[in-house]
Amino acid sequence: MSRPKPIKNIIIELLKAYGLKDKFDEYLAIAYWESCVGKEIASHTTPVDVENGILFVQVDSDTWRNELVFFKHEIIQRLNDRIGKPVVQEIKFY
Repeated sequence: MSRPKPIKNIIIELLKAYGLKDKFDEYLAIAYWESCVGKEIASHTTPVDVENGILFVQVDSDTWRNELVFFKHEIIQRLNDRIGKPVVQEIKFY
């Protein structure tokens, strides 16, 4: 009899089998946004989509957008560290 597998591993295997693992990893960038940037920044931003390694984030003001550009590389690093692989290569604030 084989040993039971953790549910996490089973889900990852299913995602890979159906070709959905990359899209799931992209979703994680959106799901982890608030925990990576904090509540203050999250209250002024909305992560919308990840496409070809680019995370698109809607920002509620030009002031916040300009501020976030300075922290872009740090945010990318935090997101990728949290996801466990380099999913986000760029962030476009709009």
